[in-house]
Amino acid sequence: MNPVAAPQDTPVLTLVTNPRAGVGRGAKILPEVVAHLVRGLPDWRIHLMETVSYPEAERALADAVAGSRPATDQRPADALAVLGGDGMMHLGLNACAGTGVPLGMIPGGTGNDLCRGLGIDAHDTQAAVRAIIAGRTREVDLLSTSGSLVGGPTRWVGSAVATGYPAKVNRRANALSWPRGGARYFVAAMAELRTFEPMRYHLEIDGEQRSFEAMFVVVGNTKYFGSGMHACPYAEPDDGLADVTIVHPTDKATLVRLLPRMYSGHYVAHPAVELLRASRVRLAGSDLYCMADGEDLGPTPVDIQIRPGALEVYVP
Repeated sequence: MNPVAAPQDTPVLTLVTNPRAGVGRGAKILPEVVAHLVRGLPDWRIHLMETVSYPEAERALADAVAGSRPATDQRPADALAVLGGDGMMHLGLNACAGTGVPLGMIPGGTGNDLCRGLGIDAHDTQAAVRAIIAGRTREVDLLSTSGSLVGGPTRWVGSAVATGYPAKVNRRANALSWPRGGARYFVAAMAELRTFEPMRYHLEIDGEQRSFEAMFVVVGNTKYFGSGMHACPYAEPDDGLADVTIVHPTDKATLVRLLPRMYSGHYVAHPAVELLRASRVRLAGSDLYCMADGEDLGPTPVDIQIRPGALEVYVP
């Protein structure tokens, strides 16, 4: 859908959606979301862009940000909103980061980890819509990543960069056509567990170099990944630091016991778990592959740096 030029005194909210998100949940809730926005923002023009693929959504978001107008004395700045899962949120923040264009995140997927990490109820779509209508925003940090990445040399990350076992599970789950929804992560986790062995890491954390074997390393900006797992249970998205979680080698039986505790965060009490905080991390190692916000990021080495206040988001 091509945008129609709005009058100079009319702000525009562009809503980009993925109707296939959440096993079709996005399509089911879209009419109600649009109706709520129209009622709640009578002085705004709501521009809806429905997309059916990752590249199409990425282009739509980039175009929306490029056409956004800053605030004036007569009206607020144009804004962007995304409806979908973590993949759509990832695209939205990459479009808006560093631009000053505020981003609304409306959860409609199966994971919704970034929404959780920013205090947006992952199961209450209308609460997210009300936050956009209220117009309350918050500046949050992002992870800036660079390397031989999927889609280009740099990417912004909102929740976490995962390597090792959870990255392998995430990548396998994304490739599964069955089962659909969150159950595919359990199937992928059990399949990977059969053959998984600790992996060799070479890390540089704020200039300090370390080499070791580990089950996984996660660098997080917010707490969650993997549909609610507390990857970095003490992470805050506005503290100017990244949290680093290292799970050192354990036997598979111990790993199986730890995984359910990741949903409560209690796994961090195990002696195999090490928690750090840093502003810069370089991830490298043998055959390591990174996943970010649930999407493919690319092979190591990957450089990660925290960027305070890089994104303005609507929050409850």
